[in-house]
Amino acid sequence: MDTTLKDPLVGQVLDGRYRVDGRIAVGGMATVYRAVDTRLDRVLALKVMHPTLAADASFVERFIREAKSVARLAHPNVVGVFDQGTDGPYVYLAMEYVEGCTLRDVLRERGALRPRAALDILEPVLAALGAAHRAGFVHRDMKPENVLIGDDGRVKVADFGLVRAVDSVTNTTGTVLGTVSYLAPEQIEHGTADTRVDVYASGVVLYEMLTGAKPHSGDSPAQVLYQHLNEDVPPPSAAVPGLAYELDELVATATARNPDLRPYDAVALLALLREARFALTAEQLDTVPPLARTSEHAAHDASEDRTSVIPRAGGAVQLPLPATRDVGNPGRVGQNGQDGLNRTSVLRTPQPPPRPAGAPAARPASLKERIRRRLLARRGITLAIAAALLVLGVGAGVWYINSGQFTTVPAVLAKTEKEARARLDDVGLDVRKVQGKYSDTDKRGTVIATDPDVGDRIRQNGKVTLTVSLGPQTVKVPDLEGTPLSEAKDKLDDAGLGAGMVTRTFSEDVARGSVISTEPKPGTVRRTGTAVALLVSKGTPIEVPDVTGDSESDAREELEEAGLKVKIAPTRVFSDEDKGAVAKQSPEPDERLAGGDTVTLTLSKGPEMVEVPDVEGMSVDEATDKLEAAGFDVEKDRGLLGIFGDTVKDQSVDPGDEAPKGSTITIKIR
Repeated sequence: MDTTLKDPLVGQVLDGRYRVDGRIAVGGMATVYRAVDTRLDRVLALKVMHPTLAADASFVERFIREAKSVARLAHPNVVGVFDQGTDGPYVYLAMEYVEGCTLRDVLRERGALRPRAALDILEPVLAALGAAHRAGFVHRDMKPENVLIGDDGRVKVADFGLVRAVDSVTNTTGTVLGTVSYLAPEQIEHGTADTRVDVYASGVVLYEMLTGAKPHSGDSPAQVLYQHLNEDVPPPSAAVPGLAYELDELVATATARNPDLRPYDAVALLALLREARFALTAEQLDTVPPLARTSEHAAHDASEDRTSVIPRAGGAVQLPLPATRDVGNPGRVGQNGQDGLNRTSVLRTPQPPPRPAGAPAARPASLKERIRRRLLARRGITLAIAAALLVLGVGAGVWYINSGQFTTVPAVLAKTEKEARARLDDVGLDVRKVQGKYSDTDKRGTVIATDPDVGDRIRQNGKVTLTVSLGPQTVKVPDLEGTPLSEAKDKLDDAGLGAGMVTRTFSEDVARGSVISTEPKPGTVRRTGTAVALLVSKGTPIEVPDVTGDSESDAREELEEAGLKVKIAPTRVFSDEDKGAVAKQSPEPDERLAGGDTVTLTLSKGPEMVEVPDVEGMSVDEATDKLEAAGFDVEKDRGLLGIFGDTVKDQSVDPGDEAPKGSTITIKIR
């Protein structure tokens, strides 16, 4: 545990239940502690939101809402959420404590992993993501830091459902650079996030486990983002020679830049992983990457990299401290420099000093003197009261000028327009105007921005502009039937859609190269950025004529008249056809081609000539075997006298002469 700095929460008991024993790590959103549930007497991880963020009501509401959703996701490979609560300025989650390390720790120590180890880790990760996807959750921030490996070998995925909130406050360069390495192109370009962004990130994590490096790198997040948008993830085998082709295919499929070409969710990717693994040999599974360190082959000692929920921060970390509180009077700012005690001084009439011992008693003042003193005392009280009133008046004036005329814009994000108007009215503010904006992530009709921003100072009775989500922007799929493919792609781009998979088929009604139909169909309403599949015409089909045995010139003429192109194979073959005639063609006769397709012709060298062996005087069986071994067919002529004979008397081709291979040799028997 990181105890470099004194932490104000260590040693405290939150919510009368969770005793904070030590700090594990500090992140951009929260600090994680090792704690003990004093009611159930169990160790757990306590994630406490930084008090500065807890001041944002909308942020806290989203944090709590999504935490409750994730708590319902029960899966052995998901870090469980037990409880959520608040204690003063602290908003916390009580989570499952995983004793072990993160995948980032493993990669930092071992460099790269053998395929067997990488698949052993990725399989339960995909099982966890798959369960979440089928339950309607998207992780949005899949990376090695969020993969926990317990001392008992269990693999768990952390930080489900909290990523949307995290993204809104994470701004340190290191964190951003670490996160953008796993962002899918559509997250970067359109801000959209469905199950396929987790598939993409899982593919990047697999690449990193196999090679020991991220697929895209740069000196700034912008450079990495550019590569995600414009460059494919390279095959791992480029960095690990000898790596199985199936692993390249698995990474390429998961990290396709077009989300429509990826597996729909983690369940589908898990099926592909198991199929790929089944195809690998033991030798392929145990391929050692060049960046793998020797420690990978030794027993792993987790004593130096143990963690819980999120990895241990290295070195001293500046803790975000809670807002200053008045210890003497909790919840109130101290007054008059007296530690929060609401004390006031009492104005008294000046008292005479005590009479020294033995001194004669003072002579009673005359009535006139007593009246004069009383008037002086009253004037002093009056002056003091006047001075106090003057101070209060000046202070009130200063307060009114500096603060009294102002209020702050309340937290109205994620509220409906009606709820937002009511909150603004409660603090004396009005709505200047309401404007709409498309959003793929915010519910239609909810406030996504204000002007001035939430928390900004504004004069009382001021006006606030509300920006309300219109939901995702949608467009209708255009009618592209009969449109040339290149023009159809341009029309889809103009409509805010994209061209998806292109499939070609024959059509007697639509010209070659033009669109037959689309999926979805024309007029269907879809979100902008949706890919539209195109069915494109190959034109009217042409049945390939049979030109086998024709001369080259005749075959060429017949094929070209049918609308096909002709290619002559560079080598000739022996055949029964005459020398120079077409011996064979590809495609075969009667196959269907599109106009302009090519037919390859192989010309004949004529029959192959073979020397005929001498079989005269041999038995019939011996002669037959010898002739067939030379490549000839054998016909037996027994005549009238050779019915009972078994010796070859003569052969149709004289021994030593040549005959076409495969031709028939007749033997006469006596």
